[in-house]
Amino acid sequence: MFKVVEELALNEVQEALIIGLFEHQKVEGVIKEIDDIFAGQLFELIRDGELSGKKKVISKIHTLGKIGFKRIYFVGLGKEKELKFSDLRELFGCLVKQVKKDRLSSLSFVLDTFITTEIEELDAAHALGEAVALAAYQFENYKKKPNIPDKRIESVDVYSGEEESEIRAALTVGYTYGKGTNTARNLVNLPPNLLTASDLADYAVGIANKYGMDYEVLEKADMEKLGMGALLAVNKGSVEPPKMIVLKYHGKEKWDDVLAFVGKGITYDTGGYSLKPRESMVGMKTDMGGAAAVLGAMEIIGELKPDLNVVAVIPSTDNVISGTAYKPDDVIISMSGKTIEVLNTDAEGRLALSDAITYAKHQGANYIVDIATLTGGVIVALGEEITGAMTNHEEFYEEVLEASHEAGEPIWLLPYFEIHKERVRNHSKIADLSNSPGREGHAIMAGAFLGEFAEDTPWVHLDIAGTATSKKDYDLGPAGATGVMVRTLATLAERMVDKD
Repeated sequence: MFKVVEELALNEVQEALIIGLFEHQKVEGVIKEIDDIFAGQLFELIRDGELSGKKKVISKIHTLGKIGFKRIYFVGLGKEKELKFSDLRELFGCLVKQVKKDRLSSLSFVLDTFITTEIEELDAAHALGEAVALAAYQFENYKKKPNIPDKRIESVDVYSGEEESEIRAALTVGYTYGKGTNTARNLVNLPPNLLTASDLADYAVGIANKYGMDYEVLEKADMEKLGMGALLAVNKGSVEPPKMIVLKYHGKEKWDDVLAFVGKGITYDTGGYSLKPRESMVGMKTDMGGAAAVLGAMEIIGELKPDLNVVAVIPSTDNVISGTAYKPDDVIISMSGKTIEVLNTDAEGRLALSDAITYAKHQGANYIVDIATLTGGVIVALGEEITGAMTNHEEFYEEVLEASHEAGEPIWLLPYFEIHKERVRNHSKIADLSNSPGREGHAIMAGAFLGEFAEDTPWVHLDIAGTATSKKDYDLGPAGATGVMVRTLATLAERMVDKD
């Protein structure tokens, strides 16, 4: 995919040359070299605004045989002092989408035209690697394919005077992050009849086998022996067997300082007897977005091999109605031994996650991040662009927050006070906990419920109900599944290594 070249030869025959252009750009370097060949015409185009440095403006010129490259794309970078790493990643995404539309298969980037005093070439290379994977993503749907052959980006040449091995490594890491995110997107986009809990388990086992990870998949009988009454209750209405999926990445010889990712794997959610309205049920194939994020992150970890122990735990089932389905007013016993009064069968994700969090602790987890498309309440509170977060440990949350900044996946901390814990504990008159203690502060109540199972283990909860999908195309991807939090989780693992 990537080839790092030290010197740019303008007479080399290639499809496209990509150059970054700032506002008020001086005609120097490679731009001056090309302008000389064009007898000053490039300068005139820049002066007249036909080649613009305004942010996200992509300009294209055909070279008509004056140089080897058939066309040149100029990427508007905006003001040099204002360009940030996250901006650059999106700008590369805009460019990738444009060349994909133009049906090109090979690209050549002059990397030093994209750097500033704040963004080094290694940063630019990482951003480029991510964007090439993310922005070119397309779900292989089930429509009849046109006769026109598909064109994909197959090769990317990067011209850089920096150390070739370092640039290549940065490109590869960025591309790996993008590919892991695309894994999550693919899983979330799959229709529910093609992604059952068994299918999800098979995919996870494939990851484990590919990267030499330990794994186990608990079957229904195993869960019954372990007392996983919460996950089993959600599964009671289904003909599909539940799965508790566990992957273990051993980055150190001793199994300690274990980071746990717990992802909600509800492959379809009707709401159970607390049935969703028809319009709210459409799209519930995405209710396993947390599980997908965890698997995407584990792929990245398997590729990059950080010196850290990571365990992934995914409780998976669908939530449907039958004569055996669990009901409002049921009381169930979770793996932790805590009893739960079910007041809403559509609050099933927190039940499945409760047993998974307990099981993660049994696997030696010292830090836990749970990721779930958990509540509509978080969308009401924060919209569809921000992931909601809760925590019992401020220092650990700061690590997750910094990871989300690096990944460009914003999160916002919701309050979590004793009053919220008391509502979850005291709302039921007959059980230790209530799974639905009222609509007020709905997103907070869901997180507070999970906190009862994390207990004293440092824990961060991420509610991705709003951010797991996008209704429209954006710079780094199409409408549909976003793969949100894959890159945050992988970055967190890197940060935890550095912390050690």
